[in-house]
Parts: sequence; structure tokens; C-alpha cells
Amino acid sequence: MDFLTLRGIHHTYFTKTSAVTALNNISLDVQEGEFVSFLGPSGCGKTTLLSIIAGLIDPSDGQVKLEGKSVKEASNQTGYMLQQDYLFPWKTIEENILLGLKISVTLEESKKEEVLALLGQMGLENVEKLYPKQLSGGMRQRVALVRTLATEPKLLMLDEPFSALDYQTKLKLEDLVSNTFKSFGKTAILVTHDIGEAIAMSDRIFLFSPRPGRLHKTFSMPEELRNLSPFEARNHPIYNELFQTIWKELESIEPEEY
Repeated sequence: MDFLTLRGIHHTYFTKTSAVTALNNISLDVQEGEFVSFLGPSGCGKTTLLSIIAGLIDPSDGQVKLEGKSVKEASNQTGYMLQQDYLFPWKTIEENILLGLKISVTLEESKKEEVLALLGQMGLENVEKLYPKQLSGGMRQRVALVRTLATEPKLLMLDEPFSALDYQTKLKLEDLVSNTFKSFGKTAILVTHDIGEAIAMSDRIFLFSPRPGRLHKTFSMPEELRNLSPFEARNHPIYNELFQTIWKELESIEPEEY
């Protein structure tokens, strides 16, 4: 059985005066432990599709199943990491990362120790009593990652989590996130506009065409890239070949601007 299945997903946004179809007939599967990317131009419905998978909005038509259950039934099995860290500025780092466990009433002393240890593994020693404003953007995103992992979700959804960071921090975080997910055996979906990021981090890339969003093509990354860290993958000869191939495919589906 596939870990995550999408069948015939269609979604239309209605207003008083118009109807806009964001997604049309999306069907795909994601295996357990796989890291996939949703790539495509603006208007192809990537974030809408992620919201449907997360159970935040219901599709106009179609089904999403996580381990055979509807996403509503499996809502506590998913975690979200966004472009903004959305840490509560009035709470300490410790309070922020333990918030999900507190809300779900699963905050035990042993679990608290595990989460604080994970903070250390992320290179964030002795920050528990600090507040978000005292940390850099990259550090806050690492805190957000710990908060997301704390509740042990089976599926992690990343909506352009590195796009607001400087390039060096972004590359470091790509490696950190990739290595963390592999060590925990997590399944992840990354939404990105960045071809290089998608190639370096993914097992497969789903390329979407716009208006309405359709699944245009699927690219499977070669094993020699998947076995490398994202930073190492960017320096592999195959990386440039894949980049050019996907770039040309993306250009062919980009809407013309006048």
C-alpha cells in the first residue's frame, strides 16, 4: 500500500463574481520515507495542493489518503514548516518547541528531554531560555523544525521554508533538514520554485503546469545523487544536466508575459 495517495484532485475557488480552477485532475503517490518536491511556476496550485494534503482545505473533488485513511482522520500525523517560522515572540524557545506536545496533552518529562536534546543536535545549545528575537533567521527556522518534529509526524510538509534566508544559510539548512529526515525515516513534501533545491533534496520531483494546475511531468533523481547530501549533490556532474533538462521543461510550460 502506498503511504500517501492522491486520486483525481480537483479544486475550484469561488467568489461572488467568478470561479477559478486551481487544480485539475491531480493523481500521484508518495512512498514512506520518500522526499518529493512540488515544482512549478506561480499559479500552478502547489500550495493549494499542500493545503489539501494537510487537510486544511477540502478539495472540490477527489480523494487524499494517508496510510489508507482520509487526511482528516490522520490530521495528527502531519507536520507543517513554512517560509515564516511563526514562533511566538512572547514565548521562550523551550516553550515554543514544546507547544505542540502541550496542546496534544502528550508532554511528559522523557519526551521533553528528547525534544531539548534534538535542539542540541540542530546546533542550538543553550538557547532554551532565549526568545525568538534573540536568534538569527536561520536559527529560528531550525527551532521551527524542532517544533515540527517534536510531535513525531509521519508526513512533513515544507512550503518554501528556506526562501527568506540568505544563500549560505539556505544551503546549510538544506543539508540539516535532509540529514535529519533521513535519520528519522521521515516522508516529506517540499513546495519550491527553486529547481536546484528540488534536485539536491528530492528523490522525485513533480513538475506542475499552471492555470489550472496539472501534473505535467515526474522526474526521478538518480541514485548517485540521492545518496549525497544536498550540498554535495549540487557539485555532482549529473546535477547540471538535470538542471538544464528541468529548466527547459519549465520554460515550455511557463505562461507568456507581455
